[in-house]
Amino acid sequence: MDGRRVRRSPARHRRANQKAAAQSYFRGVSEWVCGCCGRWRVTVELIRGRHRYRLVRRYPPSFGGGKDVLGEVGSVAELEDLLRRRTPLGLADLREAA
Repeated sequence: MDGRRVRRSPARHRRANQKAAAQSYFRGVSEWVCGCCGRWRVTVELIRGRHRYRLVRRYPPSFGGGKDVLGEVGSVAELEDLLRRRTPLGLADLREAA
């Protein structure tokens, strides 16, 4: 080369749920909520071709809001066991969030 610098275009930032080249890391998230009060939530994420189920307890705004992750598992059987151990709910008590 003759010492000249080649100007490159700036890198484009991608959102977490957009598919990048050679990467299928994160795809859409569905959410299940308890039918009684909406305090308990289970999010289902597809990460690197595997489903992950995350159990979360949400606090009402009168108590400062926020959430507490109680556990994350990789199968429905493990999710049922996690629900039985950490909450007063079962799988039948959950419904899809609107």
